[in-house]
Amino acid sequence: MGSRLGGQVVGAALAIAIAGGAPCADAQTTVSPPVDSSAQTAAVATAAPRRRSDTMLAGDVRRALVRNPGLNSMNIHVQVRGGIATLTGWVPQRSQIERASSAARSVRGVRAVSNRLTVRTSHGGGR
Repeated sequence: MGSRLGGQVVGAALAIAIAGGAPCADAQTTVSPPVDSSAQTAAVATAAPRRRSDTMLAGDVRRALVRNPGLNSMNIHVQVRGGIATLTGWVPQRSQIERASSAARSVRGVRAVSNRLTVRTSHGGGR
């Protein structure tokens, strides 16, 4: 009976929080956990942070490279496997190799960076 009452209290608190405009995730974290152990396990499982996919991480690394001032990321290729980002391709200046590594490392979820970038200057056009 206590388990049922705990579930009713959680449900009522959640309904009040939703009616008040609070997002569900916030309402769930502010309510006391229910007495039922299976409900506690489910609540913990949904609250645990998810590991982001390698594809998502690769996209985030590409965005970090593009947003980095002073870094020409046009010829940098990104591949992520198991949270390890590999940078291949070339940049026009040696200083940009370290900038690219730093930008990739700054992405949440990237465990390590393998930087295989090389320096290549532009050809022709007086640049």
